[in-house]
Amino acid sequence: MTPTETVLDRSPVIPVVTVEDPGRAVPLAEALLAGGVGIVELTLRTPGALAAVRAVARGVPGMLVGVGTVLTPRQADDAVEAGADFLVTPGTTPGLLRHLARSGITALPGVATVSEVLAARDEGFLAQKAFPASVLGPGFLRAVAGPVPDVVFCPTGGITADSAPDYLAAPNAACVGGSWLTPPDAVRDGDWERVTRLAAGAAALR
Repeated sequence: MTPTETVLDRSPVIPVVTVEDPGRAVPLAEALLAGGVGIVELTLRTPGALAAVRAVARGVPGMLVGVGTVLTPRQADDAVEAGADFLVTPGTTPGLLRHLARSGITALPGVATVSEVLAARDEGFLAQKAFPASVLGPGFLRAVAGPVPDVVFCPTGGITADSAPDYLAAPNAACVGGSWLTPPDAVRDGDWERVTRLAAGAAALR
């Protein structure tokens, strides 16, 4: 199991990537790593997502591989079997929270309200994903920091290179999630130099 602190400290930005072609997963991950970003979240939004996870987990040493858009306990188990180092959910249910807590895998459960923050905290999750961040805003993080100072967040959803510093400035933002590091056209065209440049810019945010 990868410690939560390692996941949160790996990069100021966790790239959130939806891979259409699993064959592009390894060069994409290598391009991110070349730019100084040694972590990636591959979402379960395409039929080849788990194949992409397996390829990166086996083929890119030094890259922490997360699996996002985990909606069910079965998906969580499949992701771990594929080689995931950590899991990310867009939201949580009591059953999913309990399953993640019992599994021992590092996970960032998704939350959007203070009640959800407390429910995840009760299950032992002191690191959570604030989603959708562009709706919640950095003010949400600052407001939660007062009554719940022991929980940190990875705000994700609609964050851009321009808005990321506002979120990272919140006292309880450990990192942010963002998709701008891997533009769909760059991935489609195999423009890995562009991905590396964007990764380098993200790595320099802190």
